[in-house]
Amino acid sequence: MLIPNTEADAAYVIRNAAADRKPLAICGNNTRGFSRANQPAEPISSRGLTGIVDYDPAEMVMTVRSGTPVSEVETALAANRQMMAFEPMDHRGILATKGEPTIGGVFAANVSGPRRFTAGAARDSLLGLRFVNGRGEIIRAGGRVMKNVTGLDLTKLLAGSRGTLGFITEVTFRVLPVPPAVETVVISSLDDEMAAKAMAAAVALPVEISGAAHLPASVRSRFINGRLPDGEATVLRLEGLGPSIEVRAQKLAAVMEAFGPVATLGMERSLTLWREIRNVVPYADGTEKPLWRVSVAPSAGYHLVSALRLEAGIDAFYDWQGGLVWMRMEADPEAELVRRYIRALGGGHATLIRASEAAHAEIPTFEPLPDAIAALSARVKEKLDPAGIFCSGKMGG
Repeated sequence: MLIPNTEADAAYVIRNAAADRKPLAICGNNTRGFSRANQPAEPISSRGLTGIVDYDPAEMVMTVRSGTPVSEVETALAANRQMMAFEPMDHRGILATKGEPTIGGVFAANVSGPRRFTAGAARDSLLGLRFVNGRGEIIRAGGRVMKNVTGLDLTKLLAGSRGTLGFITEVTFRVLPVPPAVETVVISSLDDEMAAKAMAAAVALPVEISGAAHLPASVRSRFINGRLPDGEATVLRLEGLGPSIEVRAQKLAAVMEAFGPVATLGMERSLTLWREIRNVVPYADGTEKPLWRVSVAPSAGYHLVSALRLEAGIDAFYDWQGGLVWMRMEADPEAELVRRYIRALGGGHATLIRASEAAHAEIPTFEPLPDAIAALSARVKEKLDPAGIFCSGKMGG
């Protein structure tokens, strides 16, 4: 494994690889090892590029080298009662990997948790970055303030590119204050369809919901040590000042009582629950059972699961108001079936997060791109990585 200790070292290594047309597989600490490549490639890791470069809590902006562990970033932010708004998940449980997730990996994979549907994805917090392209050139995109749009498109482009366009060396992103209080309103015993309707009604209310998930009976007991009310649990998160939350929770409960029995969890259990939803704890089971992460319209999620249950063994729960579906298959990944139903429901994205090595070798990890978008992606790839040394095939297709 190649582990450059400076940005200049990374540029040197990549220039040489480009000259030799030697494939490279970019990684941090390899905690999200679910992508595939079409040919053998030597790993190049950002783990040698560590440290917080600049952090002014008053500005709520942080600049960090890409190999810095996420835990180090979170510790520095917590000392100032601040946080990353997009709640990056930790994949280690569901993938049975070790090591420390890196901040560069978070942005390279655009990792976003339950607050995504209100606060935006990781890329929406990203203000700027530095990276080395496939020619070995060091490029700076974006800046420290949101209104500085220089290189904005390039910044967004690198976020979510999973190491296929460049080796990220540094990221600058905005942070937010930690909410002083958190509450979760739970509506019990709703089926998937009624839960989708309840979440849509809740999000439409002026109560500022920051999390909306539905946990069917098959997974409910695997959250917060089974301390959720019996039956299915539809959970709605409120964050902010204590007195404000009390009033908002009362307003929310009054409307939700039309759907089913309502209860609240309190702050401690709320924090645990949403951390477990973020990290997909029910499927951190130490198995290779195929696990899909599906992004669709919130109104389509339960239709997808209902249709698939008629043809395959499936366990599922919903985040992002029903628009993010985590699905564990009992045996075969059923890739064609999953993707066919997604197309029939108006489109979306299905990512095969976990499967056996044999299944990963046969099935594209990521949603195959439509021809027009695939052609555009190829042109972008050719501009930033003309020799094609970065992870060919990693984005599926």
